[in-house]
Amino acid sequence: MNQPPEGNFPLKTGPKDRKVRVLVAPLDWGLGHATRCIPIIRELIRQGAEPCLAASGPTARLLELEFPGLALYPLRGYEIRYARSRSGLFISMLFQIPRMLASIRQERAWLKELTAREHFDAIISDNRYGLSHARIPTVFITHQLRILSPLGKWNEALLQWMNYRYIRRFTQCWVPDHQRPPGLAGILSHPEKLPPVTLKYTGPLSRFTKSDIPEKKGHLLILLSGPEPQRSMLEDLLSKAIAHYPGTADFVRGVPGAISQIPSTNMLHFHNHLSAEALQQKMEEAEFVIARSGYSTVMDLAVLHKKSILIPTPGQTEQEYLGKFLQERKQACVFSQQEFDLTKALEAAAAADQRMDETTTGAALEHCVTTLLRSL
Repeated sequence: MNQPPEGNFPLKTGPKDRKVRVLVAPLDWGLGHATRCIPIIRELIRQGAEPCLAASGPTARLLELEFPGLALYPLRGYEIRYARSRSGLFISMLFQIPRMLASIRQERAWLKELTAREHFDAIISDNRYGLSHARIPTVFITHQLRILSPLGKWNEALLQWMNYRYIRRFTQCWVPDHQRPPGLAGILSHPEKLPPVTLKYTGPLSRFTKSDIPEKKGHLLILLSGPEPQRSMLEDLLSKAIAHYPGTADFVRGVPGAISQIPSTNMLHFHNHLSAEALQQKMEEAEFVIARSGYSTVMDLAVLHKKSILIPTPGQTEQEYLGKFLQERKQACVFSQQEFDLTKALEAAAAADQRMDETTTGAALEHCVTTLLRSL
């Protein structure tokens, strides 16, 4: 598997008498795209740049909570919704393709208008296909260089062609995984065919750094995320199951900015959202983390070296693949949503005693950001 040769960014645009301004825009497909941009934003700040953010809805609220002093431009999301059943998800996504394509066109128009009045030296887009630019260096972030399809390899080849058609419009593509395969994402981030653009592996992107916070025996963390209605469906399932759990638990609903609150008890604490610092503490305290098998969650679990019980979103091929991949590598216990039973899952996880392989972050991302900023 050959990687494209190292490439350069376009001509330098940033004057030396001011901070380099970098627009960072994560996709609104759940909160994972925003959370994995947090270490990038922190690294930009650490290296003296001025990040500016673009988002809306829960993604914007999360970024505002983490970076209250940064400029945030409203950018409408793709507003993807999942189906209520596994069989209906693929059909639902097909019907939403015209809206996704319209969103990409709107992004282009939005960026053209914004760059006409605001000066940015570079743009970092996490899975927003419409934010390439002819005169400004642009980076596209994705861990899905290969997009899996229930229709088989012929459809995957078409999806990859379409994916690379957009990616090649960017100056570089950053992949949040280890450069050495299989990494954390397996064939998703290490396909046989790579995009025709300079490719860099940033290493896993997590807002967390492992500390010495001790685990509490029997304590659980339930961590929800992802598009509706599946987020709410899993919340209903797990809130009923956890009510009968004899131990302690934290339940993070994944709805930053929500007004409604679920009452807590002495044994069970509900949170609409937690800051990165507070969430890391809860994750490290938990003996088991129960969550979706989304890739951003996988990266967080790996950095914190946690035991986990993962429940892939029904019909979401990426999460189903990641769940199977991690289970085969004995790094997580994975259960289907339809057949999930909390008691049986905890018994199986305790017997398996499997943790994510511990991983480190930082050096590869630092290099990617340094290379970008030095080119401006």
